[in-house]
Amino acid sequence: MLKRFMKYYQPHKKLFALDMGASLLVALTGIVYPIVTRTMLNDLIPNRKYQMIVVFGLTLLVIYGIRMMLNYFIQYQGHMMGVKIQAQMRSDMFNHLEKLPYKFYDERETGKIMSRMTNDLMDISELAHHGPENVLICTISILVSFFYLTTIHFGMTMIVFCCVPFLAVASLVLRKKMRQAFMESRQAIAQINAALESSISGIRVTKAFTNAKKESEKFEEGNKSFISARKLSYQAMGQFHSSTAFITDIFNVVILISGGLLMYDGQINFADYSAFVVSINLFLSPVNTLINFMEQYQNGVTGFSRFLEIMDSEPEKDAEGAVDIGKVEGKIVFEDVSYGYDEEKDVLKHVNLTIEKGKTFALVGPSGGGKTTICHLIPHFYDIDSGKIFIDGKEIHEVTMESLRRNIGIVQQDIYLFNASIRENILYGKLDATEEEVIEAAKRANIHDYIMTLESGYDTQIGERGVRLSGGQKQRLSIARVFLKNPPILILDEATSALDNTTEILIQQALDELCKGRTTLVVAHRLSTIKNADEIAVIADGNIVEQGDHETLIAKNGMYADLYQLQFRVDHGAR
Repeated sequence: MLKRFMKYYQPHKKLFALDMGASLLVALTGIVYPIVTRTMLNDLIPNRKYQMIVVFGLTLLVIYGIRMMLNYFIQYQGHMMGVKIQAQMRSDMFNHLEKLPYKFYDERETGKIMSRMTNDLMDISELAHHGPENVLICTISILVSFFYLTTIHFGMTMIVFCCVPFLAVASLVLRKKMRQAFMESRQAIAQINAALESSISGIRVTKAFTNAKKESEKFEEGNKSFISARKLSYQAMGQFHSSTAFITDIFNVVILISGGLLMYDGQINFADYSAFVVSINLFLSPVNTLINFMEQYQNGVTGFSRFLEIMDSEPEKDAEGAVDIGKVEGKIVFEDVSYGYDEEKDVLKHVNLTIEKGKTFALVGPSGGGKTTICHLIPHFYDIDSGKIFIDGKEIHEVTMESLRRNIGIVQQDIYLFNASIRENILYGKLDATEEEVIEAAKRANIHDYIMTLESGYDTQIGERGVRLSGGQKQRLSIARVFLKNPPILILDEATSALDNTTEILIQQALDELCKGRTTLVVAHRLSTIKNADEIAVIADGNIVEQGDHETLIAKNGMYADLYQLQFRVDHGAR
């Protein structure tokens, strides 16, 4: 883990070297004051060398001025180095998250992922800056002060030094407990972030159902878990600090008793004893700094461990030797395909189907039957458990995912729009499209006229997830993206389900135009929208139970006919 952490210092080697150099000088200048104090007490004051007292004082002032500038550099540039390391880690994590498969996000909450990218990386940044500094400054200070103390009185120094192992043992024993407690605290914070993200995202549903009290109760459960986790972490931290502080207090008792006895015995004079008392702080201060640093260290190490959990998650990978599929014609073949989101239950069971290029193929059936799963397998969002899927005769595992998905356009029922302008959302279908192409796509999706009624037109900001648009407007905007992409394969997963009847007719006309000459897979709840499909498959419990065109399936008088008649009665009953 240390090796992986240290690699983030590589781009900042020069700044790191300067920071460490400044830290080294700060550590070395710390010994100047005790040396001056001892010299004054032993020589300058007793011998009335007033001129040298002023010279030494002014020299010390100059050194402290230099030390001030060094500390400024350490605090400013050192923190900036930490921020740059944090930014690099954030970029690495974001880029890695972009490569992770659908399954990763199926199993994790957005708020918990966000917590790792914000809170955890902030602590790592602090460790990246303060860690090397504290270790270097404290180590140098301890060594220099130790050797200087031996020049004052070797015996007293060794007596004090004998207390250090007790401090080290206490730190090691208590550190492990503190680390575990801080890890649990991190998990509790992530849980709160996840609950908060969910509650804020669903605030409109909460208000509509007047369930604010319920959401508060759910949040308070997480809040109590957080308090409990923090209680354990602070309890461990309290034990750590109180124990180590007690041991450092013992140092002062040891110095007081041993120094008094040695002075009484005439083995040390008052000036040296005074210098030793002043100098011992030079020894104890970095020891205490290292002890206090353990909390920051635990925060940083815990955060980096959680960072590595994300970075070590297996990304999507093209098969070895995968090739660019190029521009496809659009023939799709499922050959004995089985798939399950978990090992206990298959969502699809030995599915065989063929969608000829340029044809419209519809999937219907009860919810949970596997229709959307088929839509997700064609762009290779999931790896199938068995069987094969072919596009134009090429097995999809043998082509790169990027080239495969480049040929597929998807419009889903649960659409996602970015918190950006209308133009930017349409451009997501083709980032280098011209303004004319964007407008044409909007016209074909029958949303251009509405856009032109807005004060800012295509520059209108639509809010998070398109909150400022109606359901139909959001759906038409997502359809415009696919018009702009203009792919040879279309997947329409209940693409018109959020539209009113009038709008649906307009969109269906546009979609019919777009589908011409393209392979189109349609998942439809309203069977009236797929009557003209070239072929229809009825999916139930992971199996294709019926297949044929509308007339053939009606004539079979099976599940499709039952579904169609039921919907026909419901639609006419509503009128």
